[in-house]
Amino acid sequence: MRHVFLGALDVSRIGLGAMSMSGVYDVGQGSEAESIRAIHRALDLGVTHIDTAEAYGPFTNEELVGRALKGRRDQVVLATKFGVISHAGGVSGGLDSSPANIRTAVEGSLERLGTDYIDLYYQHRVDPDTPIEDTVGTLAELIAEGKVRHLGLSEAAPATIRRAHAVHPVTALQTEYSLWTRDVEAEILPLLRELNIGLVPYSPLGHGFLTGRLRSADDIADDDWRKNNPRFTGENFRRNLGIVDEVRAVAAEADATPAQIALAWLLAQGDDIAPIPGTKRAARVEENSGADAVRLSAGQLERLDNLTPAAGERHEESFMATIDR
Repeated sequence: MRHVFLGALDVSRIGLGAMSMSGVYDVGQGSEAESIRAIHRALDLGVTHIDTAEAYGPFTNEELVGRALKGRRDQVVLATKFGVISHAGGVSGGLDSSPANIRTAVEGSLERLGTDYIDLYYQHRVDPDTPIEDTVGTLAELIAEGKVRHLGLSEAAPATIRRAHAVHPVTALQTEYSLWTRDVEAEILPLLRELNIGLVPYSPLGHGFLTGRLRSADDIADDDWRKNNPRFTGENFRRNLGIVDEVRAVAAEADATPAQIALAWLLAQGDDIAPIPGTKRAARVEENSGADAVRLSAGQLERLDNLTPAAGERHEESFMATIDR
């Protein structure tokens, strides 16, 4: 597996998002052993970048990742996140990136992950009630104390990124980026490159849509959150199948899977991009990691670049309201 740099942080250019191992999508109801096998297989294949968050579960995902990495911690760039759970007064809930909440959150994450440092610590969502300067100042203190090595932001707007970076260098921004979500190309990606900040795309497979395995809304379980996602409903679903069909056509030409084509396109966008496709299955880890070896021709890249934009907002309204703009 080839590596890239997020700022000064060396990571495998394909990582592993652990969120779906803790009850997200319709694949969370499985054995812990299955998830741990997936993490171990990722490490065996050269994946060094594992991403989790205290909010996943909540808390149980960090515990699972911690157990999976026991004895192998030094092989991993371990990323986790804070800020969408408030620990004030022992009550969980609400955006909170206040210095006191960060201090509580980091201690909990360190304990659950079974480590004494976090390689990449993200603010999960921007807290409108706490100046970003105060948040980043606290993270800088944690770096000085050795509890955190690099700081990141998630779903932050360009102005917020600039303000944060002025206090302490930001290593990475995590946001959605894929063949059907390309908003970052307008302002955010140029800014990240100006400031030498890496990009970590989450949902690089379009929440599974770009794998080509979903052909109808009936393929999604009733308790799967995608059932209400605008891009997975009604006419939008039908229109978005056109994107998948083109990806499938390129995959057939390249002797690869649609998922590998979607990831290979993303990797071709720059050496400062390190997607974290999520899964809990070792077979999917193997498939996703195989994208590292896929080489797209100039013509194939052009076809993918020119795909019709996805129909529908990328998240439902309540979720979009938490994204800094």
